[in-house]
Amino acid sequence: MKIHKALWFGLSCIALVLLMIAFLTPWDNLTTGHIGLLMLALIVVAIMLGFPTAFTLMGMGVLFTFLAYYMQSSDPGRSLGQTLDLMVQRTYATMTNDSLISIPLFVFMGYLVERANLIEKLFRSMHLALARLPGALAVATLATCAIFATATGIVGAVVTLMGLLAMPAMLKAGYSVRLTAGSITAGGCLGILLPPSVMLIVYGATTGVSVVQLYAGALFPGIMLAILYMVYVIIVAKLRPDMAPPLPKEERGVPLSRESTAMAAGGYTRAVSGMLAAMFKGKRNSGVSFGYLTRNMATALAPLAVTVLMLAVVHHALTRPAVEYEIPAELQLGSTDFDSGLSEPPGDGLAEPPSSELAEPPSASSVAGTGLAEPPGTPAAQPPPNAAAPAAQAQAPAAADDRIAAPTGFWIFAAVCVAMLAVFYAVLTWARLEIFKMLMGSFFPLAVMIAAVLGSIGFGLATPSEAAAMGAMGGALLALAYRRLNLPVLRESVFLTAKTSAMVCWLFVGSSIFSAAFALLGGQRIIEEWVLSLGLTPIQFLLLAQIIIFLLGWPLEWTEIIVIFMPIFVPLLNTFGIDPLFFGLLVALNLQTAFLSPPVAMSAFYLKGVSPPHVTLNQIFLGMMPFMGIQVVAIFLLYVFPEIGMWLPTVLYR
Repeated sequence: MKIHKALWFGLSCIALVLLMIAFLTPWDNLTTGHIGLLMLALIVVAIMLGFPTAFTLMGMGVLFTFLAYYMQSSDPGRSLGQTLDLMVQRTYATMTNDSLISIPLFVFMGYLVERANLIEKLFRSMHLALARLPGALAVATLATCAIFATATGIVGAVVTLMGLLAMPAMLKAGYSVRLTAGSITAGGCLGILLPPSVMLIVYGATTGVSVVQLYAGALFPGIMLAILYMVYVIIVAKLRPDMAPPLPKEERGVPLSRESTAMAAGGYTRAVSGMLAAMFKGKRNSGVSFGYLTRNMATALAPLAVTVLMLAVVHHALTRPAVEYEIPAELQLGSTDFDSGLSEPPGDGLAEPPSSELAEPPSASSVAGTGLAEPPGTPAAQPPPNAAAPAAQAQAPAAADDRIAAPTGFWIFAAVCVAMLAVFYAVLTWARLEIFKMLMGSFFPLAVMIAAVLGSIGFGLATPSEAAAMGAMGGALLALAYRRLNLPVLRESVFLTAKTSAMVCWLFVGSSIFSAAFALLGGQRIIEEWVLSLGLTPIQFLLLAQIIIFLLGWPLEWTEIIVIFMPIFVPLLNTFGIDPLFFGLLVALNLQTAFLSPPVAMSAFYLKGVSPPHVTLNQIFLGMMPFMGIQVVAIFLLYVFPEIGMWLPTVLYR
């Protein structure tokens, strides 16, 4: 394999040198833009041959940047200096990108949570809670993967751990190898879509889209995709019981404690009503302590308290007034000398007044009220400092007192929550209470940490970097609470975090240099002209872009697709009137294929590494194919109903 790669690399270098020699000679039939397209093709070929993505991007970017400068000046020394300057500037720009600060913190949080050993307890409790559903083990696997992926965001860790934990149990229960492999790999890949996802941070930093809005927008599509996976598994288990046999009755139960057995023997079949009767009606069994009743009642009422708190927070967020502050005149565009008076006024020239008569020059008050300002160099027309601030301060208290009415959707959501609580307490027997306590011991710590991280980001209490720092602290406290935080675990987590963060940062440096070379050669211009010449509608452009990304997901990973091809697609969005946030959500759903599509399909190789010997790689690939089809359905649903992804960002950041 090494000889094969070396041979291909040598041939590629020879071909590249020959092409450079040919292009340096006068050749009127080709332009520098075609050389940029050639660079793009060589990048894809080199990555498919197995060369490191970051350094391939960097090396070819530097080489073609030198070629672009040399074709402009024909001075090798000057071209070399310009190339090195560009390389340093792009590297420094990556180092000062604030969006990348959250990546090592989120990755560190994920590795600590992974080593807190919660996934085994979570899978066991999920398995018991969903035991009556068809395909209960597969559904529990998907639910566990979704929850754990949200807490870690590390695909390889989730797939590997679930392969060690769930695969033997599913195969022992008679599940087919394909359904088992597809459930584990598809569920593990949810970590690149559900926030806090590193992929969304990379997309936001590459395209300039707000990471906060990406997190809010990706939440519901991620949940929708997980639900579609579960629905598919349930349908398969219902139609083909041989692929997912139902669990025996002896495996659905859980042993009751002595106190619960005594309460059940007293005629109380429902947990909440039995504990209330024992606490307040004086019928408490003598063998059951009041402390036991209090602890279990607090556990049983926890969903009610969480629901009330969640509804209160959502109601406050939806009904808060949208206060509009006026910008002080001295901060208006064009009224300062931040650019030393060298910036040109907006537009191509001075506009004619709307009427045929000569217009009076605007006064300071009119400038402040309309957002227009005199250009620099006319200090007499400048308004006094903080002229508009008192008006904004006067409007703020008035707006704060007038809360808007909650939308109808909130009350529908509240009614659904109340109905779910009623059903929960109606079916909460003593056995289900024991299962619920197992869920509280495994799921509740993760839920608190996830809610703290995502809630602080979603409601504007913290930036993604600050929330990531809080999540890293939460992961450390979680590992400490479960007595898993020691020096070897901490050392390994720090090492893996540094390794992953370095990979991402080098990818950004390489992609930045590559994008600069591609722009210098004019490759972006040729692609834009070609796409515009097709006369596509926005719908057709979206379909074309998603099909290209879907096909790229077969040979390439999501990192290569984002850092190489997103800078090509995003500049075209304004032309077609497409929201970059909505396009990013479609891309995020589409990039799930990068982990589920052969021949790369890293999740398949993660699972193969921990699978029994009789499980072949082809069986894993075949098991992933139906879930790839579900991803296509999810993309279609998001396109037809964009509110799935756009509703939450619109509500939170209107």
